[in-house]
Amino acid sequence: MEAQETRVRTDRVLTIPNMLSMARLLGVPLFLWLILWPEFGGPKADGWALLVLALSGVTDYLDGELARRWNQVSNLGRLLDPAADRLYILTTLIGLTWREILPLWVPIVLLTRELVLAVMVLILRRHGYPPPQVNFIGKAATFNLMYAFPLLLLSDGSGWVPSLAAIFGWAFAGWGTTLYWWAGILYVVQVRRLVRADAAAD
Repeated sequence: MEAQETRVRTDRVLTIPNMLSMARLLGVPLFLWLILWPEFGGPKADGWALLVLALSGVTDYLDGELARRWNQVSNLGRLLDPAADRLYILTTLIGLTWREILPLWVPIVLLTRELVLAVMVLILRRHGYPPPQVNFIGKAATFNLMYAFPLLLLSDGSGWVPSLAAIFGWAFAGWGTTLYWWAGILYVVQVRRLVRADAAAD
């Protein structure tokens, strides 16, 4: 347990897992540009956008796996990994809503949850606690959304493939949104307990 805690608290920056996370972050603006290119008179580049997203998923797996295997878990990595996930979700929401593939209520529901979580982080910081770690439900929610958005992007067309992609895409989107809010509610409960414990200690 003590060795594991030491790995988590390392301040190393230039590690291979961190470089993979940084590469994921660099792919965010490219991904958004590929999605929106047709809206600005360019050719449809959904295939390239899906490739960038797939590579992001591969690096997302590798950075965590290598960090644990090579004892390179770092504080920076713990920040970069969820930040990259949220930025990909945000850019996909912007792109798909702009192209009217997603209705406006979807980004509103998901971004409201992010706003609630941001408030919880501020409350924790005020009481001297770090941001809450991503729990299993939060990871499952991200997993579902990261499957939903490529499928919904693929559904922008005609034929049986886009129709099938729309069915599975909306299924993953529904599960992901529900789990996303469930994880958010658990964070709120966790913060409430910590704040109450502090108040009782005073």
